[in-house]
Amino acid sequence: MALSTTLNNGYKLSVAGVQTVVPTKPTDPRQSFRLTVPQNLSSTGILQRRFHVLLCYNKARDEDSGWVLAGRIKESLGRALEEHPLLAGRLRRRGDSGGDLEVVSNDSGVRLVEASVELKLADFLELKDKVDAEAELVFWEDFTEDNPQFSPLFFVQVTNFSCGGYSIGISCSLLLVDPFLLSNFLKRWADLHNTMFSTTDLPEFPAFYLPKLGKSGSSAGLQMGSNARKNAAQSVIFKLPKKISELDDKNLAALCINEVEREVATKMASNFSLFVKAPNEDTKVEICSRQLEVSESTISLSCARTWDELGLESICLNEGKKAVHVSCWINSAVDEGCVMIIPPSDEKNSMGLKIIVTFS
Repeated sequence: MALSTTLNNGYKLSVAGVQTVVPTKPTDPRQSFRLTVPQNLSSTGILQRRFHVLLCYNKARDEDSGWVLAGRIKESLGRALEEHPLLAGRLRRRGDSGGDLEVVSNDSGVRLVEASVELKLADFLELKDKVDAEAELVFWEDFTEDNPQFSPLFFVQVTNFSCGGYSIGISCSLLLVDPFLLSNFLKRWADLHNTMFSTTDLPEFPAFYLPKLGKSGSSAGLQMGSNARKNAAQSVIFKLPKKISELDDKNLAALCINEVEREVATKMASNFSLFVKAPNEDTKVEICSRQLEVSESTISLSCARTWDELGLESICLNEGKKAVHVSCWINSAVDEGCVMIIPPSDEKNSMGLKIIVTFS
């Protein structure tokens, strides 16, 4: 039985089915990385911090639809997860420490949600305030500190508009990857998808085609809309020189926060969660006080208030057609800002350090 919810603009969105996508080959050996997190994890918004991406496409041809795309996505995404199996993994408690977690590539899978909405894509694009409507097109299910091993860290939602257009909504935990690594994965996935389905003699319908398979009963446990609200968070991205020794992570974060407050004329919450990825791929997350004293620094800060440099508008999953609408955001948490420090991805890149400051 399909679940449904009503958007704030009065249009009905229904979930038709839910599937799990796993890597097409078992991951051996398994990969993992450590997460050092606060002891009072349940009192913070850290577990629910995620990055959302929304891509909207017009119908490419008569046979094209979100239902067809979702069926093919199950095949291509499985191939892409072979190369990045941690995205299909889960959180679990480490046996050698009281509070730390780790992400393990146990092939539990990515959740694929198929939905439809009684709204034309053109009408959606013309909405003056798309904040809540966009949030309904990306699915997320909160997970708890007690049993994190049962919750997916990555969701894909394909939504069919009444005109034949469709959207692809991505939700991924910030404990898993940062927005830049995620965008690289999405581009690689798109390349694999287009290679797999570039021939002209493809069958009319994929093997996993929901309208022919019947409605999935696995959607009964979903709580549409309860965890996917798009709170009014904004993000500013800073680029800093790679070789920085004068400030530690907390002071770098505080320096960027001060710059945000000057540029945007706003005040961040008194506390913020600080995500720091170490060179060995382990991640440390802690709650920091906004009252940190910042030393005088001569560091040159270059910042942007858009996600344009991710290049998400170039992602094509439907015969080379580019998205007609791209939106992405980090969710906000009540009374808590968020700072991510992302190490250089290229040794030759002198401006490789990125810091993302997210505030409500």
